[in-house]
Amino acid sequence: MAKTKTDMREAVMTAAKASVQSHGYNALSFRELAKEVGIKSASVHYHFPTKGDLGAALARRYTEEGAAYLAELLATPEDATWCLDRYTEIFRSALANDNRMCLCGIMSAELDDLPAEVRIEVDKFAAMNVDWLGKVLSRARPTVSEQDLREHAMAIFAAIEGAQLVARGCRDIGIYDRTIRAYRATGLIP
Repeated sequence: MAKTKTDMREAVMTAAKASVQSHGYNALSFRELAKEVGIKSASVHYHFPTKGDLGAALARRYTEEGAAYLAELLATPEDATWCLDRYTEIFRSALANDNRMCLCGIMSAELDDLPAEVRIEVDKFAAMNVDWLGKVLSRARPTVSEQDLREHAMAIFAAIEGAQLVARGCRDIGIYDRTIRAYRATGLIP
């Protein structure tokens, strides 16, 4: 059965996501994606005229999927600790999947080399995470000001992304686990 254009676009997106999470945005190659998916490079360009178009589409989808999952967590009556356990597990699961990184986290490391359309989508990912974390923190600390919650949320987001990066660099998921436990013990993460 022949693949539809939608199937091909999805196959390119899936291969591109894995590539970026493993090697970064700069290593993304239309020629390699085409080879992996089994199509011509021109067919990749049909779906994504530029590498920036593909990168922006990847980051946008990653943010949308992440936001949907986080909204489900927030819709539960569970406390902040439960929500944050699920949240830290998202980042851990990327490491457990062939030592991969958060897609937007690895793109952030290459920010100066990203086209404007990709930077915009990566920034949206960070903002979405900080907003969500602020809402979760308000469950644990309902009397704290919105500004203080936002700053705490940014600290958690940066700390988790950093823990993932260091664990990946050392190829040791245990570093991530121990770091998250330390964040909890010190009170950074409720």
